[in-house]
Amino acid sequence: MRRTRILTAVLALAAGLLAGTPPALAASAPHTRVAADTYTWKNARIDGGGFVPGIVFNRSEKNLVYARTDIGGAYRWQESTKTWTPLLDSVGWNDWGHTGVVGLASDPVDPDKVYAAVGTYTNSWDPTNGAVLRSADRGASWRKADLPFKLGGNMPGRGMGERLAIDPHKDSVLYLGAPSGKGLWRSTDSGATWSQVTSFPNPGNYQQDPGDSTGYASDEQGIVWVTFDESTGSSGTATRTIYVGVADKDNAVYRSTDAGATWSRLAGQPTGYLAHKGVLDARNGFLYLAYSDKGGPYDGGKGRLWRYATATGTWSDISPVAEADTSHGFSGLTVDRLHPSTIMATAYSAWWPDTQFFRSTDSGATWTKAWDYTSYPNRANRYTIDVSSSPWLTFGADPSPPEQTPKLGWMTEALEIDPFDSSRMMYGTGATLYGTENLGEWDSGGRFTVRPMVQGLEETAVDDLAAPPSGGAQLFSALGDIGGFRHTDLTKVPSMMYTSPTFTTTTSLDFAESDPGTVVRVGDLDSGPHIAFSTDNGADWFAGTDPPGVSGGGTVAAGADGGRFVWSPAGAGVQHTTGFGTSWSASSGIPAGATVESDRVDPKTFYGFKSGKFYTSTDGGATFSASAAAGLPSGDSVRFKALPGTKGDIWLAGGAADGAYGLWHSTDGGASFTRLPNVEQADTIGFGKAAAGASYQTLYSSAKIGGVRGIFRSTDRGATWTRINDDAHQWGWTGAAITGDPRVYGRVYVSTNGRGVIYGDTSDPGGGGDGGTTPPPSGACTVTYRITNQWSDGFQAEVRLTNTGPAAWNGWSLGWSFPGGQRITQLWNAGYTQSGPAVTARNTTWNGTVAAGASVAFGFTGSWSGANAKPASFKLGDQTCTTA
Repeated sequence: MRRTRILTAVLALAAGLLAGTPPALAASAPHTRVAADTYTWKNARIDGGGFVPGIVFNRSEKNLVYARTDIGGAYRWQESTKTWTPLLDSVGWNDWGHTGVVGLASDPVDPDKVYAAVGTYTNSWDPTNGAVLRSADRGASWRKADLPFKLGGNMPGRGMGERLAIDPHKDSVLYLGAPSGKGLWRSTDSGATWSQVTSFPNPGNYQQDPGDSTGYASDEQGIVWVTFDESTGSSGTATRTIYVGVADKDNAVYRSTDAGATWSRLAGQPTGYLAHKGVLDARNGFLYLAYSDKGGPYDGGKGRLWRYATATGTWSDISPVAEADTSHGFSGLTVDRLHPSTIMATAYSAWWPDTQFFRSTDSGATWTKAWDYTSYPNRANRYTIDVSSSPWLTFGADPSPPEQTPKLGWMTEALEIDPFDSSRMMYGTGATLYGTENLGEWDSGGRFTVRPMVQGLEETAVDDLAAPPSGGAQLFSALGDIGGFRHTDLTKVPSMMYTSPTFTTTTSLDFAESDPGTVVRVGDLDSGPHIAFSTDNGADWFAGTDPPGVSGGGTVAAGADGGRFVWSPAGAGVQHTTGFGTSWSASSGIPAGATVESDRVDPKTFYGFKSGKFYTSTDGGATFSASAAAGLPSGDSVRFKALPGTKGDIWLAGGAADGAYGLWHSTDGGASFTRLPNVEQADTIGFGKAAAGASYQTLYSSAKIGGVRGIFRSTDRGATWTRINDDAHQWGWTGAAITGDPRVYGRVYVSTNGRGVIYGDTSDPGGGGDGGTTPPPSGACTVTYRITNQWSDGFQAEVRLTNTGPAAWNGWSLGWSFPGGQRITQLWNAGYTQSGPAVTARNTTWNGTVAAGASVAFGFTGSWSGANAKPASFKLGDQTCTTA
């Protein structure tokens, strides 16, 4: 399985969603309430589903472990629960690229400090430069240092590393290896500022494919790892000897012996390969290097393992197999810090029949393998593998020997033995993070047990979501790389992804509104059909037949009664069928590549959109007619849906910042559309159960409303909106899909591009509506703002709000602006949002009622720089409060 995971982000950028500045909200727009509800956010459990290129154990504190992903952020291990905690959910829409993590470092001097080098693409797909994030609370909050170049967490070579490293003796000094010819960079103030190490002689020259015009495979992979020799320094002084790996087959390793002042190519080094990893055993004086002929993470046909004696300069080829017998490169590399003569390495690019692990207990003189052939094709394994917690990792396969299922993995570039526990090892694959806690069985003749150690680490990219109104399925998901799942319980990992057929990526899915047992999905597959059907609510599937020319999934729509389907596949024009796709007929009047949806009431009515034009069919998709509706987005980054229960009720979201961009509504089947004036930008639209007392379904959107980007809800047909996420829960780019739950009021399912399926539940399950009650303008108020603690880059404050008017408040919302660039990192006893300097704090479910003369208080921690002045004024709704 080859996880490029580029498409979602590229589609967004190609449409210009992230460029420019949107027009101001119209002065006549209805009132927009921001963040008036408090939500609880979780993942629909899949566990993994993506590439884990880096695992970092802290060298001074037991059980402090981090993992980095290529597009899904970073995580910290929780030993008490054996789960991972996400650390970069606060990355917002405009900085979505900062969910790609190309380097991570945990401070061995002060374990509370952790750093992440972030950025997803070095070419035009990512509009922002990279950054180094720094945290003094183990990733609970971050400060950012912007870089003058891009970083590539999802670029070729992302499994090499680590590119980010902390001096183990002087932790204010950090190094970062840059791609794209930008060289080696250094910080001497704990990551706050960075400058290029101009004395470093070689920025690297290796490109995966110099002829790639997109800049993706043709980028120079650059400086790929930094390793300190801790034996050459003492506490408080910079480490003298530093080794650096460069993506240059002739000059792969450099060294400084004067704390980075000067550098030289390491003499006598092997050539013809790239050094993916450089791991140093300071006790025995050995630098181990894993080499491959390619940069990975997919490619690599040859490789070697070498050992460099730091005292004598002697090089030794310690490869476990002869060069002629390799069909893979080496990348994963680790030293047992308690027994440093024990080392392990991976054949990261061995796709068939499986990856391979090599282990030596004598510094590479002799090796054993995780598995060997007995008599081909039969294998003897030193391990057992238990995927009962993530059973889909078998991929529903039934391979012939020598393949086995589940596999040990592929793309195994991250491999680490716990520095405090020789029995524990973790490694990343292209689909999950595995581990063992009885590794010692390898050497004693027993079999060690491999299990997924991935709960809490959710890394799928989501293309589509659907929540049926009845049946056993709560949610259907369309995912990149692993197809998608039918969730009957959001808290449990499904037993298997969709099979029969198994798409690598599912691009679109739908169910019949009046017969939710009928489900259709389309997707990508190297060979085989691109469409599948289910008649039992997605429990079982069977393949349809492709019309000629189909090359990819595209979009698909199921008629309301399940008797008809319309499909707009890649590589062919729009098609329609009755029954289950045994034969297809071309639709007329609609262009190829159009997005298609169905009316949720009339089984013969279907809709389409392409390049600013809306299309309608009333004969089951045989013929379409273009609507006269004007002013719709001219590009194709548009998502629209028809409302269940009402014929011809359509909502359309999308556009680009340099043109029409927002949310439109039609009540006449698309003949005309009205743009909502209170929505500046919208990228998705979905429906859920109506609020108590409301006759219209609840709307959900990933949108920009009132100048704020977020996830929004409306219970009154879009007249007013409530932001239901907050700045701590943004998940980068959320523009692919959204849907409410038709059975649970307030529940919403949000797509992400690398953080899986997020779902949220409201703190107001009754659904009182979003109009709300705000304090009346005549209500008097007093605010006391007090800084209770302050340190070099952070502070803690308390706010007390007193009702000095004659009547009780039933709900409150307090706004202010910070004068000095302060940012809230955590707030308690209230909900909040922050956009730039503007902050709005609102009541929770239990402190909304404030009697006359009574007070309510909340506190928060925040960051500051320059000055930490108090806000000049506070407003309760439209009323300015007295400050005390």
